[in-house]
Amino acid sequence: MSNGWVLPDELLRDAPAYTPRPFELADLELLLSGAYAPLDGFMGRADLASVARRGRLANATPWPVPVTLQIPPELTKGLDLANPAERGLVLTDPEGAPIALLEVTDLWPNRQGAYGVGGPVRRIGDGGHGPFQRLRRAPGEVRELLPPGRVLGVIADRPLHRPQLAQIAHAVRTLAAHLLIIIPVADGSPDGLSPEVLVRSVFGARDRMPPATIVAVPIARRGDEVWDALLRARVARAYGVTHVLSTTEMLTGGGLRMLVPRELAYDNRDGQWRWRDDIPPRNRRLALSQEEIDDLLDRGFPLPEWHTPPAVAQELTRARPPRRHRGLVVFFTGLSGSGKSTIARGLADALRESGDRTVTLLDGDVVRRELSAGLGFGRADRDLNVRRIGWVAAEVARHRGLAICCPIAPYARARSTAREMARAAGAGFLLVHVATPLAVCEQRDRKGLYARARAGQLTGMTGIDDPYEEPTDADLVLDTTDLPVEDCIRTVLTRLTETGWAEPRLQPA
Repeated sequence: MSNGWVLPDELLRDAPAYTPRPFELADLELLLSGAYAPLDGFMGRADLASVARRGRLANATPWPVPVTLQIPPELTKGLDLANPAERGLVLTDPEGAPIALLEVTDLWPNRQGAYGVGGPVRRIGDGGHGPFQRLRRAPGEVRELLPPGRVLGVIADRPLHRPQLAQIAHAVRTLAAHLLIIIPVADGSPDGLSPEVLVRSVFGARDRMPPATIVAVPIARRGDEVWDALLRARVARAYGVTHVLSTTEMLTGGGLRMLVPRELAYDNRDGQWRWRDDIPPRNRRLALSQEEIDDLLDRGFPLPEWHTPPAVAQELTRARPPRRHRGLVVFFTGLSGSGKSTIARGLADALRESGDRTVTLLDGDVVRRELSAGLGFGRADRDLNVRRIGWVAAEVARHRGLAICCPIAPYARARSTAREMARAAGAGFLLVHVATPLAVCEQRDRKGLYARARAGQLTGMTGIDDPYEEPTDADLVLDTTDLPVEDCIRTVLTRLTETGWAEPRLQPA
C-alpha cells in the first residue's frame, strides 16, 4: 500500500465501482488475505514485463505468474491518476457488495479492447459472505496454528477416495509431518463439483486421514497447467507448507519439496491399499478412473466401499444423482419450418405422461412474446434471446427439472453459451439439430415468412438473408423431410433412455 493514501468517506462514495471476473475476484481475496505476499495489489506494467521476462517482479522478488485486473473502457473516465482523490476504484462481489478499494497507480489499454489497472488494494466492507467462511482463514492465522516441523500440503481439488487417503497416510508417516488440506473453492473441482460439495466430500473423508488442518482457499484455475501449479505452490508455501503431495507432475518451486508416490492398488487378501507392484495381479484391484466413477453415479450404482468411504460416496451421490433424477436441457435448433417445435411439443407430452419429471417447454415464439418482447432480429438481439432461454432452462434444470427449448438459435456461440449455463447448473444438455433442408422448410412455410422474405417484405430471415450456422457439436441430428414426427419423437426418447436420462417405460408404444 502506498504511504499516506487517505480513504475519506467521499472517496468511497464517489469512486466508480466494478465487479471483477470470477478468477480476478479469487486473486483479490488472495491479495487481501496475504496469500500472495509480497504482492499487495494487482500488477502494473513494470511488474508484468519483468515477470514475463525473468520470473521476477520489477524489484527482483521472485514471482511466477501475472496477477492482473482489467476493466471496461467506460470506467476509466472516472479515474484521474494525477489526483489521489480520483484514483480509487471500488471492487465489488457479484451482488454489488464492496470488497476492496483499489488505488489505481497504473492504467493502460490492452489487446482485448479493455484497460489493465494496477495498484494496491485495501479491504472494505464486512469481510465476505458465502458457505464455509470459517474455513477461509488467512495464511498468518493458519501458520500460528501449525505445530513446528514439516507440514505436508495436499491440494484437494477432487474428492479423496481410499487410494488418495492411503497415499496421504503413507506420506505423513514417512515425513513425520503435520497434514494441511487446502481445498480450492474459487471454481469447484475439475469434475464439475461445486465448491460446497467439494468441501463436504473432503470432510466426509476426515475420519480416514491423519489429524489435519483444513482450509478453504479461493484459488481459481487459469487454464494453464503450469501457471496453475506454480501459483498453487506459492499459495501453499504462504500457508506454511514445506512438502506437497501430488499425483501429477506438479511444478512447485519456491522452496517446496514434492512427493510423487508410486501407484497403489487394493489388496483383496486383507483389504489394504499397497504399492501396486507388491500385490500379485490376481489379488489386486486398481483404483477406479474418474470416468468409471462418473459412470457408476450416472447409472445409479453405489460406489464400492473398497474404493470410496461411505460418507464421501453419500456426498457424491447427492451431488451427482442418477441421470434420470438429474436436471436436463433438451435444446432443439433448426430453421423455421423444420419441425423442431412440433417435435419438442410431442416430446414434452410423452415425458409428462410418465409423471417422473417436471417438464418446462420454452417454445421460441412464446418466449419472444413473454420473455423477450421488444427484441429485434439482429444478431445481438437474437443472441440475447437465446441467452435468456438458456438461462431459464438452466435454472429449471438446476432444480432437477427437464427444460425443452426450441428456438431457431442460428448462431453457434449462443448455443454454446446455453450448453455452458446448463453444465454450470450441474445439469445435462442434449443439442438436437433438426436438419430439415431449407427447400423443404420453404415448401411448408406455414407462417408465410419465407414468401415475405423472398418478396423483400421481411429482412433478417434465417436461411434467406441471415445465416444459419449448422451445429458441428449436435448430440442428435433429425431430418423431417421423410421422417414422421412420431418417429422423431421416438428417436429422441430412445436417446434419453439409452443415456440414462429417462426411464425405459417412457418409450411410446
